[in-house]
Formats: sequence, C-alpha cells, structure tokens
Amino acid sequence: MRKHDLEESYEQRPRRTRRARFDDEPEPSRGGRLTEAERIRLARLREDAYTETAIPDGADRWSTWGEAEHGPQPRPDWVITELAAVDTELGILKTGKEADVHLVRRNLPGTEGTVLAAKRYRSGEHRLFHRDAGYLEGRRMRRSREMRAMETRSSFGRNLIAEQWAVAEFSALSRLWAVGAPVPYPVQRDGTELLLEFLGDGETAAPRLAQVRPEPGQLRELWFQTSAMLELLASQGLAHGDLSAYNLLVHRGQIMVIDLPQVVDIVANPGGLEFLARDVRNIATWFHSRGLPERLTAVTELIGELREIAGLR
Repeated sequence: MRKHDLEESYEQRPRRTRRARFDDEPEPSRGGRLTEAERIRLARLREDAYTETAIPDGADRWSTWGEAEHGPQPRPDWVITELAAVDTELGILKTGKEADVHLVRRNLPGTEGTVLAAKRYRSGEHRLFHRDAGYLEGRRMRRSREMRAMETRSSFGRNLIAEQWAVAEFSALSRLWAVGAPVPYPVQRDGTELLLEFLGDGETAAPRLAQVRPEPGQLRELWFQTSAMLELLASQGLAHGDLSAYNLLVHRGQIMVIDLPQVVDIVANPGGLEFLARDVRNIATWFHSRGLPERLTAVTELIGELREIAGLR
C-alpha cells in the first residue's frame, strides 16, 4: 500500500474521544490494576533491588517503617523504629486463600532484632474472599467508581478489596489492642502487608486452639478467656465474623485472637447480630466437642449478654 493510501486510511478511522473532565473533579489517584499504595510499595522494592549500597547482614530489604502506617501508642519496647534497620525473610508460616503469613526478622545491623509475622494479602490475580459480600456490608468507599469496581470484582476492584481488608484488619487490631484485647500488637501497615507481633517462642508459632488437647480444668479456663474476649469485642460494637478454633491461638496459656480482616460492625452491618451469634455457636461447638458441658457455655444466655453489652436489644 502506498504512503498516500495509508494516510487516507488513517484519516478515515473513527477517533477515540476522551471524557471531558470538570474543573472540580479531582485527578484520579489510582490507575490500571494496582492501587496507589501498592504502586508506591513496588517502586520502593525496585529501588532497593537496584541500589548501589548492599543491604547489610544479608537482609532482603531495608525497614519499611518510614513509609508505613504505625500501630497505637504506647508502643512495646521491642518495636524497632530506626530507619537503618533491615528486614530478613525467615520463611512462610501459613498460606491461605486471601493472604499468606511469613516470618520476618527486623534488626539493626549487628544486633539480634525481633521476629515479626508479616501478613501479605494476595494480589488481584487471585480469588479474594469468596464470602466477602456479607462482610463488606456497612463499609463504604468515598468514590462511586471504586464502589462499582469492587461490586463487579474487576481486577482493579479486587485489588481495592484486598487493600480494604488490610486497612480493616489493621484498624481493628489497633483499636482492640488499645483497649486491652488479647490480640497481637499491630506494628505497621504498608499497602497490603501487615507486620504484627509474632506470637510464639523463638521462631516456633503458638499453637492454634484446634491443635491443643487441654485437660478439663484448662478447657474451662480457656472457655472463660474466650467468652471474656467476646464481651470485650462486643463492648466495642464488634464481632469477629469468622471465629473458630483455627483463628484462636493459645500463647503461654492465654487465648489470643487473630485473623480479623472480616471484623463486623454489629450496628452498621445489617447482618451483624447473625455474625455475632454464629461466632458464639461455632466456638462453643468446639468446646463441647472437647467435653465442656453445655451448661457452662450457656450459648443462648451469652448471645443475649453480648447483645446488651453492644447496646442492642
């Protein structure tokens, strides 16, 4: 085809028009499939990869403390806030459908440092939260464009959902830790990665409640601790939303609750009371299976008490 014919063919093509932007409409803060926070995090990882200065101690990255959202104060003494610290990957603790949990050591070069649990939500290429519709009730994002993306579960929408789960879990952990709930201290949130207090000894994680075989006396004590935890959550207007013997740890004889991305606001969520009742029934069923009498769990009475504590009749 001659050059003249190519030019003529090009001129005949319909041209795409861009939607007009109004003066009072903000510039989009996100584009493509990645959220803005994830873009920033990946950019920092690339900078670390190409830096001319080697990361000391054979670590995998510099500390991300400087760019992250921080946990509540007063911070525990073991939290390392120096920007000269480094993070070293020690291995994976748990894989899941929505997130993987890794073991990370953060230390200043030449020091032992502290071991943390790094919970990393999966990217939009994975199937996120197959039961998330009910949990997302009562949570709203400011922009209708983002809400539509989440509702249609586009790639961008799934990334937004992952980010929202990370934000929700970090916020819930911060709030509950501040009121004395038995949860790991939330050190920081950087995009869809949470760094949390590692519950265990050395590099050995505390067992899940489902893994322990308590004696009758310890079984009763663990139930009383669990019901007290439920009361504390209810006093904050919250329900765990997915409580089971697999997201309760027994750390040095104490019940610790983990996995809180789906935490439910009992008042704002239309199904909040149903989630609350389900939490109680699920965990009570496990205690019954281990021999705890139903008269001790008193499920119906406990659900009624939790409703009253939450200010609901």
